[in-house]
Amino acid sequence: MAGPVVVGLDGTGNSVPAVLWGAEEAAARGLPLHLLHSWGSPSADVPPAALEVAGQERRGAELLRGAVDLAFTGHPGIPVTTEQVAERPADALLERSAQATMLILGSRGHGAIAGFLLGSVSLQVLGQAVCPVVTVREDAAFPQREIVVGVRHAGPEDEAVLEFAFTAADAHHTRVRAVRAWGPAATVEPVRAGPGHPPDGTAAGVAEQETLAEALLPWRAKFPAVEVVPHVANGRAAPVLLAACCDAGLLVVGRRNRRSPMLLGPVVHAALHHANCPVSVVPQG
Repeated sequence: MAGPVVVGLDGTGNSVPAVLWGAEEAAARGLPLHLLHSWGSPSADVPPAALEVAGQERRGAELLRGAVDLAFTGHPGIPVTTEQVAERPADALLERSAQATMLILGSRGHGAIAGFLLGSVSLQVLGQAVCPVVTVREDAAFPQREIVVGVRHAGPEDEAVLEFAFTAADAHHTRVRAVRAWGPAATVEPVRAGPGHPPDGTAAGVAEQETLAEALLPWRAKFPAVEVVPHVANGRAAPVLLAACCDAGLLVVGRRNRRSPMLLGPVVHAALHHANCPVSVVPQG
Protein backbone atom coordinates (compact mmCIF):
# COMPACT_ATOMS: atom_id res chain seq x y z
CA MET A 1 0.00 0.00 0.00
CA ALA A 2 1.26 3.47 -0.84
CA GLY A 3 2.31 5.69 2.03
CA PRO A 4 0.26 8.58 3.37
CA VAL A 5 0.21 12.21 2.35
CA VAL A 6 2.00 13.88 5.29
CA VAL A 7 1.30 17.53 6.08
CA GLY A 8 3.62 19.42 8.43
CA LEU A 9 1.78 21.86 10.71
CA ASP A 10 3.70 24.80 12.14
CA GLY A 11 0.88 26.44 14.08
CA THR A 12 0.55 29.44 11.74
CA GLY A 13 -1.83 30.37 8.96
CA ASN A 14 0.66 28.89 6.51
CA SER A 15 -0.63 25.45 7.45
CA VAL A 16 -4.19 26.11 6.24
CA PRO A 17 -3.54 25.87 2.48
CA ALA A 18 -1.16 22.95 3.08
CA VAL A 19 -3.90 21.01 4.90
CA LEU A 20 -6.49 21.82 2.23
CA TRP A 21 -4.11 20.85 -0.56
CA GLY A 22 -3.08 17.70 1.28
CA ALA A 23 -6.70 16.62 1.78
CA GLU A 24 -7.42 17.18 -1.90
CA GLU A 25 -4.36 15.17 -2.90
CA ALA A 26 -5.15 12.32 -0.50
CA ALA A 27 -8.73 12.11 -1.76
CA ALA A 28 -7.71 12.18 -5.43
CA ARG A 29 -5.08 9.46 -4.97
CA GLY A 30 -7.06 7.32 -2.51
CA LEU A 31 -4.41 7.74 0.20
CA PRO A 32 -4.63 8.43 3.94
CA LEU A 33 -3.80 11.90 5.21
CA HIS A 34 -1.39 12.22 8.13
CA LEU A 35 -1.16 15.53 10.00
CA LEU A 36 2.10 16.02 11.87
CA HIS A 37 2.89 18.74 14.41
CA SER A 38 6.28 18.95 16.08
CA TRP A 39 6.82 21.43 18.87
CA GLY A 40 10.45 20.54 19.49
CA SER A 41 12.94 23.35 19.20
CA PRO A 42 14.64 23.66 15.80
CA SER A 43 17.82 24.42 17.72
CA ALA A 44 19.65 21.73 19.65
CA ASP A 45 20.88 24.49 21.98
CA VAL A 46 17.46 24.84 23.65
CA PRO A 47 17.22 22.29 26.46
CA PRO A 48 13.98 20.29 26.77
CA ALA A 49 13.51 21.57 30.31
CA ALA A 50 12.93 25.06 28.93
CA LEU A 51 9.80 23.95 27.12
CA GLU A 52 6.37 24.01 28.76
CA VAL A 53 5.53 20.46 27.80
CA ALA A 54 1.92 20.40 29.01
CA GLY A 55 1.08 23.69 27.34
CA GLN A 56 2.80 22.68 24.11
CA GLU A 57 0.88 19.41 24.02
CA ARG A 58 -2.42 21.16 24.68
CA ARG A 59 -1.84 23.71 21.93
CA GLY A 60 -0.69 20.94 19.58
CA ALA A 61 -3.86 18.94 20.22
CA GLU A 62 -6.01 21.98 19.48
CA LEU A 63 -4.07 22.67 16.30
CA LEU A 64 -4.49 19.10 15.10
CA ARG A 65 -8.22 19.05 15.87
CA GLY A 66 -8.66 22.21 13.83
CA ALA A 67 -6.63 20.74 10.98
CA VAL A 68 -8.76 17.58 10.94
CA ASP A 69 -11.95 19.67 10.77
CA LEU A 70 -10.41 21.67 7.95
CA ALA A 71 -9.47 18.54 6.01
CA PHE A 72 -13.00 17.16 6.40
CA THR A 73 -14.65 20.32 5.05
CA GLY A 74 -13.99 19.27 1.47
CA HIS A 75 -13.38 15.54 1.88
CA PRO A 76 -15.27 14.12 4.87
CA GLY A 77 -14.63 10.52 3.91
CA ILE A 78 -10.84 10.47 3.78
CA PRO A 79 -8.90 8.58 6.47
CA VAL A 80 -7.00 11.06 8.65
CA THR A 81 -4.47 10.40 11.40
CA THR A 82 -2.73 12.93 13.63
CA GLU A 83 0.55 13.00 15.49
CA GLN A 84 2.40 15.47 17.66
CA VAL A 85 5.98 14.95 18.73
CA ALA A 86 8.67 16.78 20.65
CA GLU A 87 11.35 16.10 18.02
CA ARG A 88 13.06 18.78 16.01
CA PRO A 89 10.59 19.52 13.18
CA ALA A 90 13.05 18.77 10.39
CA ASP A 91 14.02 15.46 11.99
CA ALA A 92 10.37 14.46 12.43
CA LEU A 93 9.51 15.18 8.81
CA LEU A 94 12.62 13.57 7.38
CA GLU A 95 12.03 10.41 9.40
CA ARG A 96 8.46 10.12 8.10
CA SER A 97 9.48 10.85 4.54
CA ALA A 98 10.83 7.32 4.29
CA GLN A 99 7.27 5.92 4.39
CA ALA A 100 5.29 8.83 2.92
CA THR A 101 4.10 9.26 -0.65
CA MET A 102 4.81 12.98 -0.25
CA LEU A 103 5.39 15.68 2.34
CA ILE A 104 3.48 18.96 2.16
CA LEU A 105 4.69 22.22 3.70
CA GLY A 106 3.15 25.67 3.72
CA SER A 107 5.00 28.78 2.57
CA ARG A 108 4.43 32.52 2.73
CA GLY A 109 4.00 33.35 -0.92
CA HIS A 110 6.89 34.79 -2.87
CA GLY A 111 10.28 35.35 -1.33
CA ALA A 112 12.14 33.19 1.13
CA ILE A 113 10.63 29.83 1.97
CA ALA A 114 8.85 30.22 5.30
CA GLY A 115 6.52 27.29 5.57
CA PHE A 116 6.86 24.53 8.17
CA LEU A 117 9.78 26.42 9.63
CA LEU A 118 11.98 29.23 8.42
CA GLY A 119 15.22 29.13 6.52
CA SER A 120 17.61 26.27 6.97
CA VAL A 121 15.05 23.85 8.43
CA SER A 122 12.78 24.08 5.38
CA LEU A 123 15.79 23.77 3.11
CA GLN A 124 16.96 20.72 5.04
CA VAL A 125 13.60 19.00 4.51
CA LEU A 126 13.50 19.96 0.84
CA GLY A 127 17.07 18.81 0.31
CA GLN A 128 17.06 15.56 2.27
CA ALA A 129 13.55 14.07 2.18
CA VAL A 130 13.31 10.60 0.69
CA CYS A 131 9.94 11.36 -0.93
CA PRO A 132 8.73 14.37 -2.95
CA VAL A 133 8.12 17.57 -0.97
CA VAL A 134 5.36 19.95 -2.05
CA THR A 135 5.38 23.58 -0.93
CA VAL A 136 2.01 25.34 -0.97
CA ARG A 137 1.81 29.11 -0.69
CA GLU A 138 -0.74 30.73 1.63
CA ASP A 139 -2.46 32.33 -1.38
CA ALA A 140 -2.36 29.20 -3.56
CA ALA A 141 -5.24 28.60 -5.94
CA PHE A 142 -6.83 25.14 -5.88
CA PRO A 143 -8.58 24.61 -9.24
CA GLN A 144 -6.84 21.70 -10.93
CA ARG A 145 -5.14 22.98 -14.03
CA GLU A 146 -2.34 21.45 -16.06
CA ILE A 147 0.70 20.04 -14.31
CA VAL A 148 4.02 21.38 -15.54
CA VAL A 149 7.11 19.20 -15.24
CA GLY A 150 10.69 20.10 -16.04
CA VAL A 151 12.47 17.49 -18.17
CA ARG A 152 16.16 18.15 -17.85
CA HIS A 153 17.97 14.97 -18.79
CA ALA A 154 15.34 13.17 -20.91
CA GLY A 155 16.70 9.89 -19.55
CA PRO A 156 16.61 7.62 -16.48
CA GLU A 157 17.40 10.53 -14.14
CA ASP A 158 14.05 12.09 -14.97
CA GLU A 159 11.96 8.98 -14.30
CA ALA A 160 10.99 9.94 -10.74
CA VAL A 161 9.98 13.46 -11.81
CA LEU A 162 7.89 12.24 -14.74
CA GLU A 163 6.28 9.50 -12.68
CA PHE A 164 5.18 12.03 -10.05
CA ALA A 165 3.80 14.42 -12.66
CA PHE A 166 1.90 11.79 -14.65
CA THR A 167 0.51 10.12 -11.53
CA ALA A 168 -0.76 13.47 -10.27
CA ALA A 169 -2.28 14.35 -13.64
CA ASP A 170 -3.99 10.96 -13.85
CA ALA A 171 -5.42 11.34 -10.33
CA HIS A 172 -6.73 14.83 -11.02
CA HIS A 173 -7.87 14.23 -14.61
CA THR A 174 -5.74 17.00 -16.02
CA ARG A 175 -2.94 17.24 -18.53
CA VAL A 176 0.85 17.32 -18.32
CA ARG A 177 2.96 20.04 -19.91
CA ALA A 178 6.46 18.59 -20.24
CA VAL A 179 8.98 21.44 -20.50
CA ARG A 180 12.49 21.16 -21.86
CA ALA A 181 14.75 24.22 -22.11
CA TRP A 182 17.78 24.27 -24.36
CA GLY A 183 20.41 26.59 -25.78
CA PRO A 184 21.53 30.04 -24.66
CA ALA A 185 19.51 32.44 -22.54
CA ALA A 186 16.63 34.06 -24.36
CA THR A 187 13.67 36.29 -23.63
CA VAL A 188 10.78 33.98 -22.77
CA GLU A 189 7.19 35.11 -23.02
CA PRO A 190 4.61 33.53 -20.67
CA VAL A 191 2.81 30.58 -22.28
CA ARG A 192 -0.83 30.14 -21.33
CA ALA A 193 -3.02 27.10 -21.80
CA GLY A 194 -2.99 26.02 -25.42
CA PRO A 195 -0.83 24.12 -27.89
CA GLY A 196 2.71 23.24 -26.91
CA HIS A 197 5.43 25.73 -27.62
CA PRO A 198 6.99 24.63 -30.93
CA PRO A 199 10.72 24.40 -31.55
CA ASP A 200 12.37 27.27 -33.35
CA GLY A 201 12.75 25.33 -36.60
CA THR A 202 16.52 24.96 -36.37
CA ALA A 203 18.15 21.56 -36.46
CA ALA A 204 18.94 21.87 -32.75
CA GLY A 205 15.36 22.82 -31.94
CA VAL A 206 13.93 19.90 -33.88
CA ALA A 207 16.41 17.53 -32.22
CA GLU A 208 15.34 18.75 -28.77
CA GLN A 209 11.69 18.18 -29.68
CA GLU A 210 12.50 14.64 -30.76
CA THR A 211 14.49 14.00 -27.58
CA LEU A 212 11.57 15.11 -25.45
CA ALA A 213 9.09 13.05 -27.46
CA GLU A 214 11.23 9.95 -26.96
CA ALA A 215 11.48 10.58 -23.20
CA LEU A 216 7.68 10.92 -22.94
CA LEU A 217 6.87 7.82 -24.99
CA PRO A 218 6.81 5.27 -22.11
CA TRP A 219 4.77 7.62 -19.93
CA ARG A 220 2.19 8.17 -22.65
CA ALA A 221 1.88 4.38 -22.85
CA LYS A 222 1.60 3.96 -19.08
CA PHE A 223 -0.94 6.78 -18.70
CA PRO A 224 -2.97 6.72 -21.94
CA ALA A 225 -5.76 8.85 -20.47
CA VAL A 226 -3.41 11.76 -19.67
CA GLU A 227 -3.12 14.45 -22.33
CA VAL A 228 0.49 15.51 -22.89
CA VAL A 229 1.73 18.86 -24.20
CA PRO A 230 5.42 18.75 -25.21
CA HIS A 231 6.95 22.18 -24.63
CA VAL A 232 10.42 22.95 -25.98
CA ALA A 233 11.82 26.46 -25.63
CA ASN A 234 15.16 28.10 -26.20
CA GLY A 235 16.49 29.73 -23.04
CA ARG A 236 17.67 29.14 -19.50
CA ALA A 237 15.77 26.48 -17.58
CA ALA A 238 14.47 28.63 -14.72
CA PRO A 239 12.76 31.39 -16.76
CA VAL A 240 11.45 28.85 -19.27
CA LEU A 241 9.82 26.82 -16.49
CA LEU A 242 8.41 29.87 -14.71
CA ALA A 243 6.92 31.19 -17.93
CA ALA A 244 5.37 27.81 -18.72
CA CYS A 245 3.73 27.39 -15.30
CA CYS A 246 1.98 30.76 -15.04
CA ASP A 247 -1.41 29.01 -15.38
CA ALA A 248 -0.43 25.66 -13.84
CA GLY A 249 -1.92 23.86 -10.86
CA LEU A 250 1.44 22.33 -9.94
CA LEU A 251 5.08 22.63 -10.99
CA VAL A 252 7.21 19.48 -10.65
CA VAL A 253 11.00 19.80 -10.57
CA GLY A 254 13.77 17.38 -9.68
CA ARG A 255 16.70 17.79 -7.36
CA ARG A 256 19.83 15.73 -7.24
CA ASN A 257 20.93 13.94 -4.10
CA ARG A 258 23.79 16.14 -2.95
CA ARG A 259 26.22 15.90 -0.08
CA SER A 260 25.06 19.25 1.24
CA PRO A 261 21.27 19.48 1.86
CA MET A 262 21.44 23.24 1.35
CA LEU A 263 22.40 22.93 -2.31
CA LEU A 264 19.08 22.56 -4.11
CA GLY A 265 20.29 24.13 -7.32
CA PRO A 266 19.30 27.40 -9.02
CA VAL A 267 16.30 26.00 -10.90
CA VAL A 268 14.73 24.55 -7.75
CA HIS A 269 15.38 27.77 -5.83
CA ALA A 270 13.80 29.83 -8.62
CA ALA A 271 10.74 27.57 -8.66
CA LEU A 272 10.30 27.71 -4.87
CA HIS A 273 10.68 31.47 -4.72
CA HIS A 274 8.80 32.60 -7.82
CA ALA A 275 6.33 30.01 -9.13
CA ASN A 276 2.68 31.08 -8.98
CA CYS A 277 1.55 27.57 -8.02
CA PRO A 278 2.47 24.78 -5.59
CA VAL A 279 5.90 23.27 -6.31
CA SER A 280 6.85 19.63 -5.92
CA VAL A 281 10.55 18.92 -5.44
CA VAL A 282 11.26 15.30 -6.35
CA PRO A 283 14.51 13.55 -5.32
CA GLN A 284 16.41 11.99 -8.20
CA GLY A 285 19.09 9.35 -8.22
